[in-house]
Amino acid sequence: MQFIDEAHIYVKAGNGGNGAISFRREKYIPKGGPDGGDGGNGGNVIMKCVANLNTLLDFKYMKEFIAENGENGHGSNSHGKKGQDLVIKVPVGTEVFFDDEEEASIDFTEVGQEVVIAKGGNGGFGNAYFKSSVNQAPRRANPGQEGEEFDLFLKLKILSDVGLIGLPNAGKSTFLSVVSKAKPKIADYPFTTLEPQLGVVSVDDYDFVIADLPGLIEGASEGKGLGDRFLKHSERCSVLLHLIDSNSEDVVNTYKIIRKE
Repeated sequence: MQFIDEAHIYVKAGNGGNGAISFRREKYIPKGGPDGGDGGNGGNVIMKCVANLNTLLDFKYMKEFIAENGENGHGSNSHGKKGQDLVIKVPVGTEVFFDDEEEASIDFTEVGQEVVIAKGGNGGFGNAYFKSSVNQAPRRANPGQEGEEFDLFLKLKILSDVGLIGLPNAGKSTFLSVVSKAKPKIADYPFTTLEPQLGVVSVDDYDFVIADLPGLIEGASEGKGLGDRFLKHSERCSVLLHLIDSNSEDVVNTYKIIRKE
């Protein structure tokens, strides 16, 4: 599966339905009162955190999410149906940024967590709502309100118990393949791992997740190599396990480079 950890999407909640202008007309009641129903509310856009996702790959191909509009009101005091909510599923560790915000507005850290991202517009009142003692036959109804819309930036930070860090070719992928059932790509050249790899380790009756992060180089935190993009995945690891190649010419310096980054 392709690992995608950043995405831009557009979300739009449903518009509210328009209120109806209608009057009761029956055989022996030629001048019945107003009976225009209200419009239904637009559907909300809801974001939900689920357990069976670990990438933002779905948002690579689908970037617009628009909820259903509310139904218009009808005569006979019949109100319009509410628009159906649209649920967007995201993996644990997803952060949501509105427009150009620097700080995340929403952070999905638990399975089942739900947030209304965009609220549907209210339905308009039909003319029956405006009936009063001084206006027995109002010819007025409200249009439905517009639903909220936003441009969102999604960023995924892997949630794992242990993060493997180190220079390229330090042996992180080999270690992961030995202690778990993960099968990462292993080769004798730098940057074999181009995306985080996850493996589940079982010890007695306890399971925990290890993330093999792409190798860092000196200056990674300033954008050099691949490290700038993947450093964020180390933020949510409970423990960082630093692997150093025992054949390194300068083990102490190798250690210091990664610690600095």
